[in-house]
Amino acid sequence: MATTSTYNVSLPFGTVPVTVTERGRGRPILLLHGGAGPQSVSGFADLLAERFPVRTLTPVHPGFMGTPRPAGLDSARKLGEVYAALLGELDLTGAVAIGSSIGGWIAAELALCAGDRVGRLILADAGGLDSTEHPALDFFAMTLDQVVEASYAHPDAYRIDLAALTDEQRAAAAGNRAALEVYGGRAMADPSLAGRLAGITVPTLVVWGEADQMVTPAYGKEYAAAIPGATFRLLPDAGHLPQIENPAALLDAFGEFTGD
Repeated sequence: MATTSTYNVSLPFGTVPVTVTERGRGRPILLLHGGAGPQSVSGFADLLAERFPVRTLTPVHPGFMGTPRPAGLDSARKLGEVYAALLGELDLTGAVAIGSSIGGWIAAELALCAGDRVGRLILADAGGLDSTEHPALDFFAMTLDQVVEASYAHPDAYRIDLAALTDEQRAAAAGNRAALEVYGGRAMADPSLAGRLAGITVPTLVVWGEADQMVTPAYGKEYAAAIPGATFRLLPDAGHLPQIENPAALLDAFGEFTGD
């Protein structure tokens, strides 16, 4: 059974309310969503709790789904600090941090500032790298249909009929997009990240959907190469969101990496 709670986390830039849904018992897992919102990882969180002895925590990034975001919380780096403080608030150590898309960038920032609380790191089609050779697509210049085309191995199965959305759904989507731009900037990249990734000391697995066009597998290999000792694994029959298109492959990768 999933339960949802809100924790008030205090940081130098203000008190941040963080809404967290929790499933299962066992090894702590912090599962961080990308720009597609918390619903893009909720199904995978259920699968993790069903298959492994884990306690999975899936926070909503402040500003997403209508949640409040303090003005001072304005970067992926600071959001990593929020989740470090959340793990401290919950007195959790040895957590496996898993991040999808910009959630992977945030998970990397978390590992950099709280390696004592993160035991392992899994980055799934992570963003944030300022790559000259393999640049990410310009998300904010793309239509929704173009994003779907670039994000999925089988895009026709995931197209969204904008006309069918309710006013509430449209408002939530607009809020999510605005929050994403705050955390990632228009470029969705941090020029300092590549150099700082060398400071990650926890075992790291970088997984990538082989059909990802938003950030290509070549970008993923560049990401893995920047992290000491990181392993790169390509996932078949998946694009930018393997936890949706091929969750079985991602579950297998998780189990092999963590030993669960």
